[in-house]
Amino acid sequence: MVGEDVPHAIQLALAPIFLLTGIAGMLNVMAARLGRIIDRGRRLTNASGSGVVLSPDDRTVELRSLEHRRRLAQAAITACTFAALLVCMVIATLFLEALLGLPLKWLAGILFAGSTVSLAIGLGIFLREVHLATRSVRIELREPGR
Repeated sequence: MVGEDVPHAIQLALAPIFLLTGIAGMLNVMAARLGRIIDRGRRLTNASGSGVVLSPDDRTVELRSLEHRRRLAQAAITACTFAALLVCMVIATLFLEALLGLPLKWLAGILFAGSTVSLAIGLGIFLREVHLATRSVRIELREPGR
C-alpha cells in the first residue's frame, strides 16, 4: 500500500518543484539587481578615479537612495528565499505523508499558503525597489544637432 503511494507523492511534488524553479529564477534576477546596486554604490564611494562627476550633495542623495534600494532588494531576496524554503518543506511533507501514511495534507496546505504569501511579499518589495530605481533615473532625449 505504501509502495503504491510513492509514485503518487512524486506526482504531487512535481507542481511545487516547478514553483521552486520559478522562485530560483526570480532570486537570480534579484541577486543580479542587488549586485548592480552595490557596484554603483562602490563606484560613488570611490569616485575619485571612476569618472563619476557629482556634487557632494548629489552624491549623498544618490548614496542614500542606493542604500534604501539595497535594503529593499535584500528584503525581497529574503522573502523569496523563505518562500523557496517553505516549498521544500511542502515537498518533504508530501513525501512523509506518502511514505509514513501520516495525515499531513493540512500541514502541506499551510506551508504552501505561507510560501505563496511570502513570494507575494517578496515580489511586492521587489516591485517597490524597481519603482524607486526608475524614479531616480532621468533619461534626456536630445534631437541630433541641438
